[in-house]
Amino acid sequence: MRMHPRFVVLYGSQKGQAQSIAEGIAQEAEEHGLVAELSCLNQNEKYNLEQENDPVVFVVSTTGDGEPPDNTLQFVKRIKKKTISSDHYKHLCYALLALGDTNYANFCNCGKTIERRLQELGAKQFYATGYADDGVGLEVVVDPWLEGLWKAIKDAVSKMESDKTASPTGGPGLASPSGGIGSVSSSAPEAQTEAGGVSHVELAASLTCSLPPLSESALNVPVLPPSYLDVSLQEGDAVEEVRSDTLYEVPISKAVQLTRGDSVKTALLVELEISVNVTYQPGDSFDVFCPNRDSEVEEMLQRLGLQDQRKHCVSVSLKKDTKKKGAQVPSYIPPNISLLYLLTWCLEIRSVPKKAFLRALVEHTGDSVQKRRLQELCSKQGTADYNLYVRDPSLSILELLKAFPSCVPPLSLLIEHLPKLQSRPYSAASSCLRHPGKLHFVFNVVEFPACFGRPAGRRGLCTGWLFDLINPVLVFPGKPDSSSSPALPKIHVSLRPNCSFRPPPDPSTPFIMVGPGTGVAPFIGFLQQREKQMQENPEAVFGETWLFFGCRHRDRDYLFREELLGFVSSGTLSHLKVSRPRYVQHNLLLNSRHIRSILFQQNGYLYVCGDAKNMAKDVNDTLTEMIKTELQVDQLEAMKSLARLREEKRYLQDIWG
Repeated sequence: MRMHPRFVVLYGSQKGQAQSIAEGIAQEAEEHGLVAELSCLNQNEKYNLEQENDPVVFVVSTTGDGEPPDNTLQFVKRIKKKTISSDHYKHLCYALLALGDTNYANFCNCGKTIERRLQELGAKQFYATGYADDGVGLEVVVDPWLEGLWKAIKDAVSKMESDKTASPTGGPGLASPSGGIGSVSSSAPEAQTEAGGVSHVELAASLTCSLPPLSESALNVPVLPPSYLDVSLQEGDAVEEVRSDTLYEVPISKAVQLTRGDSVKTALLVELEISVNVTYQPGDSFDVFCPNRDSEVEEMLQRLGLQDQRKHCVSVSLKKDTKKKGAQVPSYIPPNISLLYLLTWCLEIRSVPKKAFLRALVEHTGDSVQKRRLQELCSKQGTADYNLYVRDPSLSILELLKAFPSCVPPLSLLIEHLPKLQSRPYSAASSCLRHPGKLHFVFNVVEFPACFGRPAGRRGLCTGWLFDLINPVLVFPGKPDSSSSPALPKIHVSLRPNCSFRPPPDPSTPFIMVGPGTGVAPFIGFLQQREKQMQENPEAVFGETWLFFGCRHRDRDYLFREELLGFVSSGTLSHLKVSRPRYVQHNLLLNSRHIRSILFQQNGYLYVCGDAKNMAKDVNDTLTEMIKTELQVDQLEAMKSLARLREEKRYLQDIWG
């Protein structure tokens, strides 16, 4: 047996969570007397599964509608090739941690796809797969899965070594873990109550204050993440403008409020003036590249004590003696940028700090009480408090620092732990055929309520920024456009073609659209295009179309009312069913016979757009019940029928959290 047994860690990550967990595994390996080799799944030159004789740990997330992350696509395509023999990976033993979100369809689909294919190719599993759900908190599964991983790796290494000794040419003689492949489950600590119920003392717990038993418990805190960046600020000429080959800078030409003032939500339509060379199809989406709020950037500068160095150039390099595995300077931080640009355009200062970040902040906190509380929040024992006071209210790092005033982190720590400022996706709500050179999109202004650590509510980052931009020239319902509107600024966007969420290629194919609230946006583009096609091809056969729309009050938030009724009058839209949002699925049930005919007899399509957490799940459940009744099958067969529709790309979703 080698002095330091080796294993391989491979990750596929879209937003950095899977990568962070994989890096943590690689970092902690040394404490367990192991050597880890860390690689991203797209770094083909750094690993070779065809000749790998040591345990392999996969950590993979799922994105979109069950799709692999961008850096995992090629790996998945490679292992799915039909020409690979069934014993291709008979020598390989692996463990897999899959990250997903049950608010979306195809939970952990990338992880399940990789695992299924590995087993089909002869690979053996040495540790039960963990399916971590971001909908309830990844750590609920991740923490216990990681605890058991180290013994499993050592046992696997030992077993593989003995197998090599007994039969040098044989593969790993590892049986599947008892109980089969299942989710590692764990329960968050339950709230402690006195015999007579919840006492008034328990109500005093907060973000900054804990109570027994947590306040008196010994804590299991994460390993301190190693620092890996050297950051310095220097006077000099710095880049201040947004630069990217994939971004278009486009002017806003119109902005209209679609809801009335007493509506629960504020829905806005924005029209962009795009080049005739920039084309899109109904169903496509695009990214809006928005900055962090000026006021929050200013607060962060002051909190770091760097307000006088905002114009200085930021120099970022790797520490020469860092112990972090696979350390690299973040690719989204360009050279020669100012500190102001870094905090405005590069780092997501609104992101919810992960436990590893809290652990690192402990080292920069002077007050002993505040230090202990941060230790609690990042500990295994403090999971319930972390979820309640940090994760669930989406508390940002800036809000957290306000609550812990003795915590003064260096700029390098923020760059190491804050993720890239992500662009925000929106669905196109128009067709180029109807509006050449224009692109419409619709959004609700997101509101985050006040909570402990956030004395006043705040708007969503992008929707709040857009609202402030267009507010001076916003056209309200029932009021004419102003001929003397001030010029609106330009915004940066990039197109995201969606090759599957498109109207059926054959216009004679019938289809159903489900889009309550702003979920109706892409279907406006569908119908605008169809109306134009019907006008240009009066002899062609067009299949029937159904739209299930939901609004709270028809006189306040019935979005696109006149346009939808116009589609009905012109025959573009065959059936328009309007209800309150929560009753969209009730309307589906009322029309179950027609839906069955369209989907299972006419090979039609079903499109769902809107909220993932409630509406999309409810619609999916309703469809399952509908299929059970209409086709007279059991639950499993109904679910299989829906799965087949997905595989055939005839049940398509464009949903968001």
